[in-house]
Amino acid sequence: MLEIEDLHVEVEGREVLHDINLTIREGETHVLMGPNGSGKTTLLRALMGFGSSRITDGTITFKGHDITKMPIHERAQLGIGLLFQRPPTISGLKLGKLLNVTSHGDTSHVEEYARRMNMDTFLERDVNKGFSGGEIKRSEVLQLMIQKPDFVMLDEPESGVDLENMALVGNAIAGLIEKDQHIISRKKSGLIITHTGYILDYIDADFGHVMCDGTFKCHGNPREILKSIQLKGYKECIECQRV
Repeated sequence: MLEIEDLHVEVEGREVLHDINLTIREGETHVLMGPNGSGKTTLLRALMGFGSSRITDGTITFKGHDITKMPIHERAQLGIGLLFQRPPTISGLKLGKLLNVTSHGDTSHVEEYARRMNMDTFLERDVNKGFSGGEIKRSEVLQLMIQKPDFVMLDEPESGVDLENMALVGNAIAGLIEKDQHIISRKKSGLIITHTGYILDYIDADFGHVMCDGTFKCHGNPREILKSIQLKGYKECIECQRV
């Protein structure tokens, strides 16, 4: 599904990521952890094609296509979707209109999915305008449900979500990456940034990675990594050589 080889990324002239190598196969879900400022969000933005995250070396291959220099809209058309940690407010654009435009011409499920995410009363409101943290996350997940990407990137899906909404968001994300299907049948893949690990209560992640100082420091079982971080912080991961 995704192959990253020796990726280096600059933001505003400063190298933020270096020596990034990662393979995500069809049907796999990977979880990315690390302290604030370690480069996690920059990686997702580089994979999506945002110009602020400038790739200076390395390659990104998605479903056999070299997308290293491909514009954002073409990556989206190939099947990459992104849930932002802090998405923008888009005044003048109704949520329902946005969903219809990104539905690949099939608008039959828009209202059904909106009801499922408790967003049916938001369809005539401007995107994210006046939304609470939980409403923004539900809106972002709803947009991905309509887009139906093959590869989903989620930047802290738990952020700003209360416990009641966490179950709704978590179960919807599990559906996005086909965790409700047998492992042999899964075609969707995911890369999820988490600080709290709450999302692991809803998805059975296959691999975990720790990023520190702009590169991967540790790989392994995501729950074991999370437990180690909870007990000892990131110091042990920084010193770990299992890369």
